This record gives sequence, structure tokens and C-alpha cells, in this order.
Amino acid sequence: MMRTDILIVGAGLSGLALANELARRGDDYLLVEARNRVGGRILSVESGPEGAEARRFDLGPSWVWPGQPRVASLLRELDIEVFEQYSEGRLVYQDESGAVRRDYDFSTMAGSLRIEGGISSITERLYDRISSQTVLLEHAVTSIARGKDEFSARLQTSQGNKTVTARRILLAVPPRLLAETIEFSPRMSDEIRASLAAIPTWMAGHAKLVAVYEKPFWRDMGLSGDGISRCGPLMEIHDASPAGADAGALFGFVGLPVGSPSREPDRLKAGALTQLRQMFGSAAADPIEVIVQDWGKQAWTAVSADQSTAHHPQYGLPQALLPLADQGLVFASTETAPQFGGFIEGALEAAEIALDRLQAIGSLLP
Repeated sequence: MMRTDILIVGAGLSGLALANELARRGDDYLLVEARNRVGGRILSVESGPEGAEARRFDLGPSWVWPGQPRVASLLRELDIEVFEQYSEGRLVYQDESGAVRRDYDFSTMAGSLRIEGGISSITERLYDRISSQTVLLEHAVTSIARGKDEFSARLQTSQGNKTVTARRILLAVPPRLLAETIEFSPRMSDEIRASLAAIPTWMAGHAKLVAVYEKPFWRDMGLSGDGISRCGPLMEIHDASPAGADAGALFGFVGLPVGSPSREPDRLKAGALTQLRQMFGSAAADPIEVIVQDWGKQAWTAVSADQSTAHHPQYGLPQALLPLADQGLVFASTETAPQFGGFIEGALEAAEIALDRLQAIGSLLP
């Protein structure tokens, strides 16, 4: 049996931010993650022209924005550079019949910022700053039992089950996911369970497709890479090229329902390339690589209730869940952030609030 003062469940941005701050303060903690990697819904993958330096493309969140102070501060602290989303040129519009127009003179994401090296640069650098002895990957929490003075959490691994005891638990995973995957003892009330189930998991219904090219050829056509389609399978398209533009990329949000046969990877890729050729010309039909990430099929992201594609619902921690902090269970995922829920800034906001709640119940050093 393992023992720790504070157990953090989930090694996404919220969990890693919490671990960094607890380590800085000298607190005893353990960070556990069901996946075989850190980052959660933040995921950047390598691709690029043969013989060139590999470039990374974001399959989870793609942007941060001015006016998000926690992100800005963290990027400065980690010495990570940003660059503006490419927005010069015209937007391509495809109507329901497939007809295409290329004369819309505006950009949907002008002013947004992208991270050099991909957004995973943030989570990787946070991970590098904490001791590997305090992180357990491929350890899924399956049950949490509350005793008189501490909690007992059961962890499922490929080598069998383990148990860890902790005085406090920080739940840095989506509320719906923990409600479906973790058994609580004593059983949570119907009101609490309903509150958890009512919080949509950010990005869980989405799939993203990235087409990588030798260069961003659409820019020479006077196009920004922005596209809006009423036809699909990609409903919203953007330039995803690296900062130096020594490779090109277009990414699109998939508009097909989770479970649709047309959302299967091979059919999706074929349909998307046909659409990109229609919208951006013949060069779009010949990418170096096409990458698909379907978050709706990720067991540690989506549950059955998350099969919609709403972008940013209203987030924040419901009143019914607040008293759990006094018992030592503190929520800390982006869905619980009152101001920036569903954004990267919201993950940091949720971690900040969780630390304040721990302080309030006397779990941190002065």
C-alpha cells in the first residue's frame, strides 16, 4: 500500500499545474494518470516533409488568446514562444450543395495565438520539472473510499490492482468521466451524481483532422486557410502550419456524429481530401500525411453522454459539489472553472481555485 498526503487524479494541464505548485511548496503528493502519457486532451504529434525537421501539430486545443493572464504568465515562466494564427487572405465557403466561394475577406480566428512546438510543449515542460517518483502513468483510479481520517483509492494497472491512501484528493479529470469510471464509497447522493453528469466534457464529442503538406500553398492563392462548410465532413477549417511555414498544414473540426460510419478514419480521410480539393484546389488532394484524432472514442476522455460537439457550454462548479471540498475531495478540471471553463486558461484557473480550497481546509503549508 502506498501513502501520500495529497493524491492528484489526472495528469492533464490542471493536474500537472497542481503537481508543480505542490512540489514548489514542499508538500507530499502523488500524481496518477490512466493514460500512458501526460497531457490529457492536450496532444501534439510530429509530422513533416521527408528529410526536414519534424514539426508538431495540435490534435487537441490549438490556440490561446490575449487576455488570458495565467497562460501568459506560464508561457513566460516556461520560456515558450507564441505566434499569431495566420489570417491574411480570404476565407473559403462551401454551401450545402458543395458549391465553393473564395471571396470572403475576413478571418474567423484573427488575433488568436499558437504555441511554437505545439501546445504539448507546456505539459511536457511542466512534467519535466517534477520528480518522476511522484507520477504514476497507466494507473487508473477505479474506486475511492472515504474513511475517518483519510481516503483509500484503488488503482488498476496492467500488473494488477494497487491501493493508495491520502488525506486529500484533487480530481483533475472531467466530472462526467469520474462519475462513470470511479466508484465512490459512501455512495454519492443522487443530487451530486446528477450534478456531475450534467457537466459536459470539453472537447469529448470532437474529432480533428490534420492534412500536412510540403508548404502552405493556399497562401500563394491569396487564401488564409480558413474555411467554413455546410457540406462536410469538415465543418470548420484553419491553417495549422508551423511558425516558420517550412511545412504547411490545414486542420478541420469534423462535423459528423460520433459513431457515424463516415467518421471511421479511412472514410473520413477520403471524404476530407475530396472536400479540401474542392475548397482549396488540386494541391490539397496530395498531402504528405493525414492525421485523425477522434476524442469521442478516447476511453479516458469521453463517456456516452458526451457524444455531442458543442464548443463551449457554460461551465463552473455546481453548488451541490462545493461541500465535497470540506470532506477532502476537490474538483480541478477545466470544466469547473467559472470564468474560462473549456479553455487552457480554465485548466489553470481550476488548479488555482483547487489550491485555494486546499489552503482553506488546512492541507497546505503556510
